[in-house]
Amino acid sequence: MTSSAAKVLPLVLATMTSQALLVVLAPTVVAVGAELGTTVGAAGQARSVTAAVSVAVSLLLGTRPGLLSVRRLLVAGSVLAVLASGAVAAAGSTATFLAAHVLVGLAFALLLSGGFAGLAAFDADRRPWATGYVAGSNALAWILVTPAAGVLTEAWSWRAAEALVAALAVSALMAAPAARPAPSARAGAALAPLRVGVARRWIVAEVAGYAAWTSLLTFAGAFFVQRLGVRESLAGWLLAGGAGAYLLASVRSGRLSRRVPRRRLVATAALIMAVLLPMMLAVARSAPVAVALFCLLGLAAGIRTPVSASLGLDQLPAQPAAMMTARTGATQTGYLVGAVVGGAVISGAGYPALGLVLAVVMATSAALVLGVDDPEPPRP
Repeated sequence: MTSSAAKVLPLVLATMTSQALLVVLAPTVVAVGAELGTTVGAAGQARSVTAAVSVAVSLLLGTRPGLLSVRRLLVAGSVLAVLASGAVAAAGSTATFLAAHVLVGLAFALLLSGGFAGLAAFDADRRPWATGYVAGSNALAWILVTPAAGVLTEAWSWRAAEALVAALAVSALMAAPAARPAPSARAGAALAPLRVGVARRWIVAEVAGYAAWTSLLTFAGAFFVQRLGVRESLAGWLLAGGAGAYLLASVRSGRLSRRVPRRRLVATAALIMAVLLPMMLAVARSAPVAVALFCLLGLAAGIRTPVSASLGLDQLPAQPAAMMTARTGATQTGYLVGAVVGGAVISGAGYPALGLVLAVVMATSAALVLGVDDPEPPRP
């Protein structure tokens, strides 16, 4: 294994585990609601609980720079992920199911913060490459966990799917000691992104982008099952198809960003997603068409996410750790907004209305990102 690959592997496994904590809900949420006697929208608020806790933890980490090293973040997050998966699987009511997601939120924040903060250990010329793989590891969770969770849910129970999360968490725990140290933010530096105008615009753009994308991810499985009549086991594979497209685009995003200005690339990808979202949720009437649109959304998101993360680092180039902490907070805020808005819109007006709402949110993200700095010129 090359030196760069060895450095990025713990970050990839940690980020993959953090995403697995979330994606296991997508193919199981209908079964959870049915067994616990609640609606899909109410069961989906587990994502809101996760996000709210994660935002609080991210703020704590941001105001206490150096509180935990990257290695300790990964170890603590992995242990909590094992405990969280057990608590979710043991839930006997909607209340205990939602309460168990407090642990999910703690584990998620630590793993995601550690995974992206570890990027600061890479030299500037290797950072876009590493960012692509760390961001792409989100898709690996969808590709591996989502279809398997759907199969386990249909064959046995949604509770059995939580074993997949625990297994990934153990692998991340084993790899965590190999994580390389990264420079920590200076005292008070965590608030710097909020004091600088371009950094604030990037943070708000990231919140909007994640709110729209993760709201789709939260309820896409339920959309396939409820609106298109797809079985849970098949829904998992359909979601994995979109994740595969995301991964394909993500690992190549660094090369693309060297040819096209990053700001324009992120905005264009976001606008493409704004067009595709209502087409999938409001226009598509068959599973093949909806899956094709979902895969196109995955391709666009696979470009937008890592390129936007790389762009965020350059808003405060002297404080990359502070910007990555801000990114974690923005990500979690986006998850929270997306889950709350998505659940409310689906319960009230349905999936077609959700597509229109998410399109507006993603277009807003595209407009905001055009106001940030892009100091790195494209290279032929």
